Amino acid sequence: MAYKKYLNKNFAIFCGPGNNGGDGLAIARLLSLSGHAVQVFLLNSASKRSSDFDINYKCLKEVASVIIDLKEISLPSLAADTIIIDAIFGTGLNRSLDGFSKQLVEYINRLNNKVVAIDMPSGLLTDLSSKGLTAIKANNTLTFQCFKAAFLLPENEEYFGNVHILDINLHPSYLNSVETTFELVDQQFISSIIKLRKAFSHKGNFGHALIIAGSYGKMGAAVLSTKACLQSGAGLVTAHVPAKGVEIMQISAPEAMCRIDTQSEIISNIDYDLKPYTSIGIGPGIGKEKMTTSFLYQLLKDYQKPMVIDADALNILSENPDWLSLLPPGSILTPHPKEYARLFGNDMNDLEKINTALQKAHDLKIIIILKGHHTFIATPDGKGYFNTTGNAGMAKGGSGDVLTGIITGILAQGYKPNEAAILGVYMHGAAGDNAAAKYGMISMTATDLIEALKTPDLLTK
Repeated sequence: MAYKKYLNKNFAIFCGPGNNGGDGLAIARLLSLSGHAVQVFLLNSASKRSSDFDINYKCLKEVASVIIDLKEISLPSLAADTIIIDAIFGTGLNRSLDGFSKQLVEYINRLNNKVVAIDMPSGLLTDLSSKGLTAIKANNTLTFQCFKAAFLLPENEEYFGNVHILDINLHPSYLNSVETTFELVDQQFISSIIKLRKAFSHKGNFGHALIIAGSYGKMGAAVLSTKACLQSGAGLVTAHVPAKGVEIMQISAPEAMCRIDTQSEIISNIDYDLKPYTSIGIGPGIGKEKMTTSFLYQLLKDYQKPMVIDADALNILSENPDWLSLLPPGSILTPHPKEYARLFGNDMNDLEKINTALQKAHDLKIIIILKGHHTFIATPDGKGYFNTTGNAGMAKGGSGDVLTGIITGILAQGYKPNEAAILGVYMHGAAGDNAAAKYGMISMTATDLIEALKTPDLLTK
């Protein structure tokens, strides 16, 4: 946060009777001591107070601050430039707001003042869905030690604003002892996955990926996924494309080999041995023609290694749900929200969607990637991973094709399916961040993502 813009400002701090309110009282005291004009508004001050609240309340009383009990007066009138600090409930809430507390939050939201929430915007539930509930709409949230699950869900975006993680020096052994279904994928996590290349390696050590993609008018999808697969580090890459797409592919991705379908404009069959391929990615731009649909069914029956399945291959599966049982264990599905809904139905909220993905991943023994700002990876063992790279500039046609190619290339190199999915999503997002820094989020394209994969420090910065 650019803290300087908050200097020489007036502050209105709203405090509940719990520990979050105690934090608000401590902030009030520090701001008062630094010469700021501070008003403190107490909500339910006669309720059972936490010891943290009482300690900080006594300390604040020794400082010249205005303390007002909101139970005794109407809602306060605040100047437009007053900074509001929300320290009403924090993470201690497990139900929706009602009564006066709800009225207060609605009142704050109607103001145009800047709002800073402490730990959690009041009314936002930490690990339950808050869809349809009343909660503070903060411009900035100062939270402690780690992300809360609520900050990673799209449905909560309007509430928390910019999230800032404050280290409160919890002992690492404590953090490591906490069991959780969810993990955050950051650079430190990725460094534990990456396999270093040995000096005497050759292309045969890094697998042979097969990309099955493209149809007439959609060869761009095949080109993007194939080039991304090459850039992800696979030793060899072959693209299976319709006959009319061969020249496009050979010119666009000369490092890739081509397998030519018997049909000129669609994918229809494979008449060669698949054993040499260490991974297969299928779906970008293949369409849903009858012959293509029949081909996918046969491939699911014949190929037993994990596959990366995207785009039209997912749409074919959604129209033939019985085929999900044919997916090879460890296969990786990469649906965008609409593709996911067609596959597994519409969920009531984002948290329910995540739980459904975890259940389906477990039941089908596959990995499901829910693409979004904090892309979620559901794994068969019941663990879920939120990604930390990427930006809104990646919301462009072709970005998903690039992800398919990246993951297919990583899987070809011998990474476990879970690792390939997590590493691929992280690389994809990191490339997006580099592309946004170079070209801007508005102008960047999927092709820029592939170019950005060439950044030497992509996975180390």
